[in-house]
Amino acid sequence: MANTEDDRRPKYQRIADALREAIESGEYGPGDRLPGENDLMATYGVARMTARQALSVLRDEGVAEARKGAGVFVRAFRPLRRRGIQRLAQQQWGSGRSIWAADIENRTLEVDQVSVSEEAAPDHVSTVLNLAGEETVCVRRRRFVLDAKPVQLSTSYLPMTLVAGSAITEEDTGEGGTYARLAELGHKPVHFREEIHSRMPSKDEAQQLNMSAGTPVFLICRTAFTDEGRPVEFNEMTLDAASYILEYAFDA
Repeated sequence: MANTEDDRRPKYQRIADALREAIESGEYGPGDRLPGENDLMATYGVARMTARQALSVLRDEGVAEARKGAGVFVRAFRPLRRRGIQRLAQQQWGSGRSIWAADIENRTLEVDQVSVSEEAAPDHVSTVLNLAGEETVCVRRRRFVLDAKPVQLSTSYLPMTLVAGSAITEEDTGEGGTYARLAELGHKPVHFREEIHSRMPSKDEAQQLNMSAGTPVFLICRTAFTDEGRPVEFNEMTLDAASYILEYAFDA
């Protein structure tokens, strides 16, 4: 490591930066194995703990991933560009397309876990949906897997008084999904509000999303409103932050 002003950075950080530059330059491509602890110790003349910390930095950033018994590899998964505005346009779900079609291009998307139930509304959901008394909600829980990588957990809440007996209460809601079915029921969503938070995942979330240690999640809370301003759906989405780029394109 050269003796420059940047050398005031911790040694492990300098090693991590050098490896990251090598990845960005193409010296190490997606799926390639990075130098191991022994290699880094010999190359940089550092202790094992320093080498381990350097590799840990790249794993925590989502740049690399550890494979048990094999080493640390450049992350092969290409982040999903989530187009926050285009995906909710009526031309998407109104024409029978999934809102995911705005994001995934020709990649393979699977919903491998789906459950639908009628439940008492949690307090915060009852508040958002303006529910009265003991009014129940239809709860739709799903896990989305892109290119064999779990990327999102989603839980939608809809007033049962609006959706009872409709395809929304079934696992397969049909072409256009929930929003198309709401429109058929006379409750077409025309306005959406999303709030984005960042936090560390729970143990269960990390397991379900197969996340590397130290990687945060995005929590996106979306409320859908009718033209009259009535909230008809509240959706809590937990996203593996290392698997996403959040894009919002709009006119000034």
